[in-house]
Amino acid sequence: MNRDLLIKELRKQPDVIWDIIVIGGGATGLGIALDGASRGYKTLLLEQSDFAKATSSRSTKLVHGGVRYMAQGDLMLVMEALHERGIMLKNAPHLTFDQEFIIPVYTLWNALMYTVGLKFYDLLAGRLSMGKSYFINREKTLTRLPLLMPKGLKGGVVYHDGQFDDSRMALALAKSCVDKGGLVLNYFKVTGLLKNEKSKINGVSAKDTISGEEFYLKANLVINATGVFADDVARMDNPEAKPTVKPSQGVHIVLDKSFLLSDSAIMIPKTSDGRVLFAIPWYNEVVIGTTDTPLDTISLEPVALEQEIDFILRTAELYLVKSPRREDILCIFAGLRPLAANPDNPVSTKEVSRRHKITFSNSGLLTIIGGKWTTYRLMAEETIYAAIKAGFLEKRKCVTSNLKLTGLSATNYSSRLHIYGEGSSEIEKLIIEKPGLGILIDSRLPYSRAEITWICRNEMPMTVEDILARRTRALFLNARASADMASEVSAVMAEESGCDLKWQKQQLESYFQLVKNYI
Repeated sequence: MNRDLLIKELRKQPDVIWDIIVIGGGATGLGIALDGASRGYKTLLLEQSDFAKATSSRSTKLVHGGVRYMAQGDLMLVMEALHERGIMLKNAPHLTFDQEFIIPVYTLWNALMYTVGLKFYDLLAGRLSMGKSYFINREKTLTRLPLLMPKGLKGGVVYHDGQFDDSRMALALAKSCVDKGGLVLNYFKVTGLLKNEKSKINGVSAKDTISGEEFYLKANLVINATGVFADDVARMDNPEAKPTVKPSQGVHIVLDKSFLLSDSAIMIPKTSDGRVLFAIPWYNEVVIGTTDTPLDTISLEPVALEQEIDFILRTAELYLVKSPRREDILCIFAGLRPLAANPDNPVSTKEVSRRHKITFSNSGLLTIIGGKWTTYRLMAEETIYAAIKAGFLEKRKCVTSNLKLTGLSATNYSSRLHIYGEGSSEIEKLIIEKPGLGILIDSRLPYSRAEITWICRNEMPMTVEDILARRTRALFLNARASADMASEVSAVMAEESGCDLKWQKQQLESYFQLVKNYI
């Protein structure tokens, strides 16, 4: 993907009427854009910041049915998510994989309850099951989880779910959309909605925030897929629009792998606040979370509250022999859930369903809110079918259930570089041509100068943050180490894009300020 070429393509067609303009470049928006482009609709996606900048890069890194939703009785949601889990693992094998989870049990009643419950989870997965769940005794549990708190332990219940890299998945969706003829642009802010003489929406006004250039773009259908910002776009259409999103903040911390020393993940099915807590091996570190804190304000950079961090540390201390302390944290990240709920409803956010909701305004704005990463593809399919049913699009078949997001074969997965899809061979070629490019930029993180060079040429990063937070996962794996990488990353970006020293200085100042929220 080349941003300059995509914008040039946009300029070449000033009077074109797009079939679909999608506002929002997170999981939902990118999924919809890929669905639309793969059906042959003329599709354009505009993202105000970077792809997956907000919620979609800050998940628990799970592709799962949601054991918690089963406990809440929402079996249809669990069945849908388990089905979509199977599709996601099949279509993006370079970014997803099978993860073993163990629920430690400290009473015989819990051993029975969770064993039976997870057998039902297996049953709901049907032919897309990732493996049967089963009970293991105390000794086997401690063999698999050597740093689990042994006092009172009766055993563990083993089950399987999926794991993935969320922001790299978003980039795979963006690339696939472009491959199918769509246009996706980051740092392209929609500033208004255009309407015809009948007050029906027929396009958007937008601004390239990098160059300042303004565009007026016509479309048969405009889709609001902006997550926690959905109400802002709805008010562009109707200033009196009632709020439909109830934002909730989830916080995670990242610790060194020495706190788990296992390839198995831990799932705590009920914490003191009623949520599920996970401790998951991820890229050779451990992600622990999450929390659930209702918020009244939203931002692109939510900040973890001290009480959320303390809650995770206190809960982890109950289950881990090696108790994590504040100074052990490599990264703290917060994300907002765009829950589809009435803010006037007193139901707590942890009890709100993760189901999505599709609506049309009187002027024809299609808005989708809610949902979760695992069901992004189904949400996209249902959104496009809703538009077809409403008469905005001609009927065409959805093809995404069998649409591979990479051309890699199974034999290519031995290298860590497989996360770049087909680009892995191009990065390897760069290293062969210039072996120095293969040296790690920082010994604490697995990224080389060759990767940064390839990313600059192929993945549309506009800032140092784009590379360190979402093209690589340096910020999320070790915030301090990522700050130490920043100078070299900015130099490579400047070399590739022709930016000057002033730009590099501004980028570094901005990134160092950002990192403060992650440490």
